[in-house]
Amino acid sequence: MRTMYKVRPLHSAELPPGHLPTCMYRLPNLHRAPATAAPQEEADPSLQALESRQEEILKRLYELKSAVDGLSKMIQTPDADFDVTNIIQTDEFSPLTANGADLDLMLGKDYGALKDVVINANPSQPPLSLLVLHSLLCERYKILSAVHTHSSVKSVPENLLKCFGEQTKKQPRHEYQLGFTLIWKDVPKPQMKFSIQTMCPIEGEGNIARFLFSLFGPKYNAVTSTLIDSWVDTAIFQLQEGSSKERGAVLRSMNAALGKSSWLVGSELSVADVVAWCALQHTGAANTAPANVQKWMKSCENLAPFSSVMKLLK
Repeated sequence: MRTMYKVRPLHSAELPPGHLPTCMYRLPNLHRAPATAAPQEEADPSLQALESRQEEILKRLYELKSAVDGLSKMIQTPDADFDVTNIIQTDEFSPLTANGADLDLMLGKDYGALKDVVINANPSQPPLSLLVLHSLLCERYKILSAVHTHSSVKSVPENLLKCFGEQTKKQPRHEYQLGFTLIWKDVPKPQMKFSIQTMCPIEGEGNIARFLFSLFGPKYNAVTSTLIDSWVDTAIFQLQEGSSKERGAVLRSMNAALGKSSWLVGSELSVADVVAWCALQHTGAANTAPANVQKWMKSCENLAPFSSVMKLLK
């Protein structure tokens, strides 16, 4: 039988048996240690800068933590129920015993014009605290006082028409430091304007009292100022306008505060004493007040501005 194809042999029979291939592909041995170490790749400069920055930040945070830990050991945090009245400074500016403040500095200088404070008040609820403060201001400044009646009010008691007394000596207007005009008018609450053309009215007896007392130029720290404002609001909204239960709670608080000092805040008379005393007069609860409050009321009434207002209540 004849063959169709003739194929060459893949290997010669003459090759020795040991030379036959044992694998299809030869690869280098990876487990064999290289003769020479491969050169190390150079680090990225941006990565080195980032690592240096991170180390610097961690170092600064550690130093800051150490400083805060040191400060925390030096500072004693007061308890939330700590009585702040115990830390009122005793060397504060006394507004009622110091010299007169510079009204031009506080209220602005009007060349050739007198500074006028104009107050509208209802005669059915006379703002007694404003009358007391008017008398105190008269002891400090030269004040041109005037009382008028608005057409909305039919009649005003004679004592209210003369609440500022009689000015025995009339002087030219430019010789006075401050004008104080009270207009009896049918308004729901007292209103005050200082700059008639540009100023929005200040409403409420407590707010007007704060403004007038500021004319003495008092300087208080933050704690004292907050306590004074708190007592003013308490006197107006709870003692004068509140219920009998609220009034009793305020009298107990006043009695406790006056057991520690002669006045409601600190060792000097403040606007808190003026407003609280007048609120008690409005409520008629002065005779039933606790012992410390009774003593405090007598201290107020020994001052001429309070005693002059007492005459209006009779």
